Amino acid sequence: MDYKEGKALFIERWGLLGTQWGISRTMAQIHAILLISPKPLCTEDLMQELLISRGNASMNLKTLLDWEIVHKTHIIGDRKEYYIAEKDIWIVLRQVIRQRKRKELDPMVDILQEVTKVQGVCEKSSEFCRMVQELRQFSQKADVVLDNLIESDPNWLSKTFFKLIR
Repeated sequence: MDYKEGKALFIERWGLLGTQWGISRTMAQIHAILLISPKPLCTEDLMQELLISRGNASMNLKTLLDWEIVHKTHIIGDRKEYYIAEKDIWIVLRQVIRQRKRKELDPMVDILQEVTKVQGVCEKSSEFCRMVQELRQFSQKADVVLDNLIESDPNWLSKTFFKLIR
């Protein structure tokens, strides 16, 4: 396998992994290209590499910027906007956790909080009440753990992670 094949395989597989993480394949592929690029790339570079429209590239770049795993930069003498990926994988991991928590866990915690306030719910079904309480307690603990991971020092996070997998 030569460089071109290896690069294409990485971009393709990163895209597939992205779909398993809950993001679009194209968004993950753009992230992959920027991760392995030694220099900042403009929207046209990404469009050409992936054969996608400007709208598709722009929409996915905006999301990557919102997630703070891609940053805008400028090249002196060029009016185009360029993009570069966050290269510290621990920062990327923390940002992905932050976004997934905001999108998935936070709404669940809110719903469970609302349900526990419903009058008479425990009188009608003690199993329902027990399950909601259990889910709520688990969600709150997961929330604390994820908040601690997000706010942790990357060195602590990597050391702890590698201790866990030994």
